[in-house]
Amino acid sequence: MERIPYGRYTQEFREEAAKMVTEGGMSVPEAARKLSLPPQTLANWVKAYKAGKLGDVGKSYRPLTAIEMELARTKKELTEAKMELEILKKAAAYFAKESLPGTRK
Repeated sequence: MERIPYGRYTQEFREEAAKMVTEGGMSVPEAARKLSLPPQTLANWVKAYKAGKLGDVGKSYRPLTAIEMELARTKKELTEAKMELEILKKAAAYFAKESLPGTRK
């Protein structure tokens, strides 16, 4: 599951995540890993769910627009592409060094 940028989650998502821990018998770290959430965030939701105040969580956030979600996805893809490029550069340099005459052992 892909992480939602800036920690903005729907009310339904929060409720289902809290139910996974309270009614589903999963531990907070296990459920957080499965949902790609920070464990402390899920722990806060579970605490609010048990107190009956989960509806108040996140009311100050405005919903993400489609453009903001696309921007976050594009930034993530760019970061991954840069990391892959660095790995490929290092691999190419390693193999180029091995193919030079007199460098093999």
